[in-house]
Amino acid sequence: MTDELPATRPNRVGAFFDMDKTLICENSGSLYMKYRYERGELTGWDLVKGLGAYLQYKAGVLDIADWTESMLSQFKGESEAEMEREAAVWFEECVAETVYPEAAEVVQGHLDAGHIVAIVSGSMRFVVQPLALRLGIPHVLYTRLEVEDGLFTGRVIEPICMEEGKIYWLQQFIEEERIDLAKSWFYTDSITDLPLLDLVGHPVVTNPDPFLYREAVRRRWPVKLFKSPMEPAA
Repeated sequence: MTDELPATRPNRVGAFFDMDKTLICENSGSLYMKYRYERGELTGWDLVKGLGAYLQYKAGVLDIADWTESMLSQFKGESEAEMEREAAVWFEECVAETVYPEAAEVVQGHLDAGHIVAIVSGSMRFVVQPLALRLGIPHVLYTRLEVEDGLFTGRVIEPICMEEGKIYWLQQFIEEERIDLAKSWFYTDSITDLPLLDLVGHPVVTNPDPFLYREAVRRRWPVKLFKSPMEPAA
């Protein structure tokens, strides 16, 4: 009688990146709302509400699931293909110049090392994908919108990729890719991603908010301060 073969153990190394204020120096949601406002697709009041929600989120007092479902319902009936075309233009006009050069170097270092690199973001695919393509990142985890017959239904596929939802989608990904979290990295600027920093063996804090900075100092985590590409040259 032969012994059973042991189950395959995770042996791959992951490098996971938040997007806003980690890979880019701006909030992608704010940039997209401004873009749609300038095209006459949103009102000034929509911008004010979006800013208020962002500030509440950073303060940890926003019901992010309800707010996300409410905001994304605006895409009901819109074409997914058209949204992707529009997002590609938006990225080139508004987002490409906000990429931290130092962050791009860190990403490339992980790619060169053969690590499994992914963006883990609460934004939608058509927002995250252009950045991933620019940086050569092969994997993206994002908030998913339901699509039927090529059109958005206005509904979100639960859970949204924020807070505990990020952990849910990341767990699916690491199981599929056989990634060893103890050997992996996670980069973020936000205290809301603290549970993900706790998951990996190499947490890295980048341009942190004040709450995360205090936590990083307390735990002696490495802190990277990337220079904004939007700052004028000295």
